[in-house]
Amino acid sequence: MRSGLTVFARLALTCTAIAPVGFTYAAVAALTEHYGTMVILLAASVIMVRICIWVMDSIKTRTSVNPDASAPEQHKITNVEPADRENTAIILLYLMPLFTADLNDLNWIIWVPTILVFSVIVMTSHSYFFNPLLGLFGWHFYRVGTPENVTRLLISKQTINKGDRTIIGIQLSDYVILDTE
Repeated sequence: MRSGLTVFARLALTCTAIAPVGFTYAAVAALTEHYGTMVILLAASVIMVRICIWVMDSIKTRTSVNPDASAPEQHKITNVEPADRENTAIILLYLMPLFTADLNDLNWIIWVPTILVFSVIVMTSHSYFFNPLLGLFGWHFYRVGTPENVTRLLISKQTINKGDRTIIGIQLSDYVILDTE
């Protein structure tokens, strides 16, 4: 069963996948003494991260408080592996603003559409699992196999290092489960 927060949860996860770009631009702005821009970028990035953490936590707690919300279900997993290996391209996007000497040298006509396209691709392709900022808050991302031979993404605060177990969680989308334990 899917949670009614699927689109909002996906948007929140995408925001935290994109937030490091804002932090990087803020660093470039600070280095070039554009402090107003730095404050705006930092504030926007922090807000995106806080919203995502709020969404993740509220999905977990709403199910136990709100009987109308999707109830946690048992999800049998057969195998598990970390889901953060395909991150090189995303890290390059995070770091590219640092390759300019001045914030004014950035070609915003290219950067803004690039970030927007990246955001759309991340949100629609289940690629939002590379989320280093959520990792700082204790969230882990795993690829898990199921008895039906379907691979799903599991988002959990638990460290999971073996398969052949049952996870209690909410299915956020066809391929994403949020562990509620």
